[in-house]
Amino acid sequence: MKNIKLFIEVTRLNKPIGFMLLFWPCSWGLTIAYNFEENVNTYFFYLILFFLGSVLMRSAGCIINDIADKKFDQKVERTKHRPIASEKISIKLSLLYVLSLCLLALMILLQFNNLTIFLAIASIPLAFTYPLMKRFTYWPQLFLGITFNYGLILGWTSINNELNIMPLVLYVGAIFWTLGYDTIYGYQDIKYDQVIGVKSTSIKFKNNPKKFLTICYLILIFSFIATGIIMKFKTIYFIILILPIIHLIIFQIKKLKIEDPEACLKYFKSNNLFGLIIFINLLIGKLT
Repeated sequence: MKNIKLFIEVTRLNKPIGFMLLFWPCSWGLTIAYNFEENVNTYFFYLILFFLGSVLMRSAGCIINDIADKKFDQKVERTKHRPIASEKISIKLSLLYVLSLCLLALMILLQFNNLTIFLAIASIPLAFTYPLMKRFTYWPQLFLGITFNYGLILGWTSINNELNIMPLVLYVGAIFWTLGYDTIYGYQDIKYDQVIGVKSTSIKFKNNPKKFLTICYLILIFSFIATGIIMKFKTIYFIILILPIIHLIIFQIKKLKIEDPEACLKYFKSNNLFGLIIFINLLIGKLT
């Protein structure tokens, strides 16, 4: 039971916000690509596959992140008790977990077409080099956005077996979504990060975070509007879009207090609801 508990902690399975934020872009890409006049069984089957893949790859990514950040985590109050940082789990066992999780994810990936398999495998270097970015650039959140929302592209290609501008418009917006919410997340540890020398957009824009978040979320909103226009969605899509826009502007930007770590975590976690609302809205846009 102790080993199971440590496995859950090191993979963050007890904190589902991570794999849900990885899953929502997958569901967005799949939804805008799918022809709902056909049998919807395939849609729900792929939705389940993407969910399982998100859980597995996010779990593997957390372990790689903790291995890479072991020394940093030991110096931060919020992370010093993590299994790898506290040496409750060895690096050797951790890598075994990563290998097992990736093999399971590969089994799921093989259910898709060749283009999706190729693109997914091509993204692996992105997933496993992200933890190093905070050592070299103030933009690790941008790198995370490119990586974390890659599933949107895979969702599209899993149905259409080709790429065009449609998923790319939404993908760009999703990147800036991650850039915004992970900047908020970073304010939890900013005082430690500045001392130990890691970089982030949270630090770079600490003097005017709301201006930076406004730019990020405006790009996101524009991508949603452009998606609706390109997909020729009906008016109801644009009406419902007001809800997530209000959420971004009022709850995440206006109420932001970077000196309050608990509030920052609350704003960050609210993006799970945001992702769900966008998923439902895209679904409505496709079905009406």
